[in-house]
Amino acid sequence: MFYEIRALNAAGRCRLTVEAADEQAARAQARSQGYQVLAVRARAAQGGAWLKRGKGFPLVLFTRELMALLASGLPLTESLETLAEKEGREENRAVLNGVIRHLHEGERFSAAIAHAPQAFPPLYVSVVRAAEKTSDLSEALGRYVAYQEQVDGVRKKVVAAAVYPALLLLAGGLVALFLLGYVTPRFAGVYEGNLERLPWASRLLMDWGGMIQTHGLAALAVLIAVIALTVWGLRRPGARAWISRLLWRAPGLGERLRVFHLTRFYRTVGMLLSGGIPAVAALAMAEGLLHPELRVRLQGAARLIKEGQPLSAAMEARGLSTPVAARLLRVGEKSGRMGEMMESIARFHDEELARFVDWFTRLVEPVLMAVIGLVIGVIVVLLYLPIFELVGSLE
Repeated sequence: MFYEIRALNAAGRCRLTVEAADEQAARAQARSQGYQVLAVRARAAQGGAWLKRGKGFPLVLFTRELMALLASGLPLTESLETLAEKEGREENRAVLNGVIRHLHEGERFSAAIAHAPQAFPPLYVSVVRAAEKTSDLSEALGRYVAYQEQVDGVRKKVVAAAVYPALLLLAGGLVALFLLGYVTPRFAGVYEGNLERLPWASRLLMDWGGMIQTHGLAALAVLIAVIALTVWGLRRPGARAWISRLLWRAPGLGERLRVFHLTRFYRTVGMLLSGGIPAVAALAMAEGLLHPELRVRLQGAARLIKEGQPLSAAMEARGLSTPVAARLLRVGEKSGRMGEMMESIARFHDEELARFVDWFTRLVEPVLMAVIGLVIGVIVVLLYLPIFELVGSLE
């Protein structure tokens, strides 16, 4: 879920958008970035923040172009001026000109982009801030681009897997409505005067068809109202939290959701650790990506780490690791490459989740087709059943 936060930082009042499991996690994530939170408001739709950012400021494209200019030898300020000059949209040019103005005033790049949280999320600012300490800005930006592309890739796989089943349901529903609203009333006219002799199921079908034909507009209005209320309810944070709890407790699916949350968490923490951010601070920054139940466990793990326990032991003790993750974390501690190991964990579980999504899609599609075929077949059989009985009686 995405939250809009009004906050204060060293530069003054600002707004930012964060992804978090609930309002408390959003506040904690903003505070970990050095913001003083004034107010928090949930966005209307979960994808709204990403959609707005994609339309308003193309962050990944900007980062790629900036990396190319820096690699060619241009200083940071000149690179930004070049990107501002070529920018076609006035809003994006204004963002870049604002960053350039702050750089000319002597601010660091991380502080300059922090003035535009609507374009540069807190995670991006943190990566840049950590890179300024080690003077590897291009490498840090490359890690962020790779991270964002991996996150977007997982999201696209899930969306693509849901498209075909949704189209099947839509097509099946339209065919069923056509049979009930157009074909069934015509058959009712054929059987007029003999409806009482029809089988009970056929009479019920004729009644439904007649009701849809007579009150078609009212039925359409009711359907639209139900869909609108459903969408409105799903946009409410409380309703989404309730659905999330149900899915979390579902056998089999709950474990997959836990692994999905942990995968996003490990990828984000791995990127932050590779950028030089301390482990406890990186855990706090990525806390909002976890489900509330896992977030409570993470807070306990952070306490264990502060008490001196290894990160792998703390994560395993609080149920925040898988067998693969536990082994790779121990390897990362011995080799000093914890960030790389966390990214390896995320890649491993991404492939595992991709296989599950593919298997689930292959299972759901034929089941949906069978259910839709069964519904349509039952309607057709009930329409022709009286004719079959009549032919049988004539024989």
